[in-house]
Amino acid sequence: MRRALALLTLLGSAAQAADIDDVLNALKRARTLAARGQAEVTVLFPPREMPTRRAAALPALTVRPALVQQNFAVTRLGAAAVAGRPAVLFELIPKVGQAARWRLWVDEVWKVPLAFEERSAGGDLARRAVFTKVGATLTRQALAQPPLPGGLADALARALPGLRLPPGFVPSGIGARPAGREVTLTDGLNTLTLVVARRNVKAAPGVASRRVGGAYVWLVGNLPHNELNAALAGIRRADQAPLGTF
Repeated sequence: MRRALALLTLLGSAAQAADIDDVLNALKRARTLAARGQAEVTVLFPPREMPTRRAAALPALTVRPALVQQNFAVTRLGAAAVAGRPAVLFELIPKVGQAARWRLWVDEVWKVPLAFEERSAGGDLARRAVFTKVGATLTRQALAQPPLPGGLADALARALPGLRLPPGFVPSGIGARPAGREVTLTDGLNTLTLVVARRNVKAAPGVASRRVGGAYVWLVGNLPHNELNAALAGIRRADQAPLGTF
């Protein structure tokens, strides 16, 4: 019995590893090859007046494969059809924390995504993109994937001592805005925006803010409000100077 259970565990681990490999290979392949045709794109978070639009291709996803492998459990849910083409449906669920979960439909032959869906930890739809028609061949493209900025995590810790990044998230980019500095955080698939500014931000779903001395710190993204607030709760001071070298 023990030997049978060990064998089942080993087979299950091997299957999950194969599922992760299939998803990562599809996401990497999508950097250079993409389907084209007619797609329907719906964005419900952040809210907008016209959430659904038509497009010739799926929106590009900013993916960090190593972080996806580290932070997500991947499961093959079975066969599906998208725009008349055979596909395989995968589900990606965060291993820790309450970040958004994803579903990805991968073409069986082309090995590129034909649809994706993002849902909050509570199950609410945030984003969906799906082909309704596709062309006969793939199109070449070149999506850049810059490396994670070296030293940014340490600079952020000096700028905002006491900041507690949500589980799995790391700094992935930085930019300037009129009111202050903006740092992008990623867990491999999901993105949060951290802003240090002179002014506060209007309260809204997916937005938390805290006054620290003479500055305000905002955290924006598809996380439960308590998670956003918890990330900011321990900040002791806000100093944009350490972020000025990026």
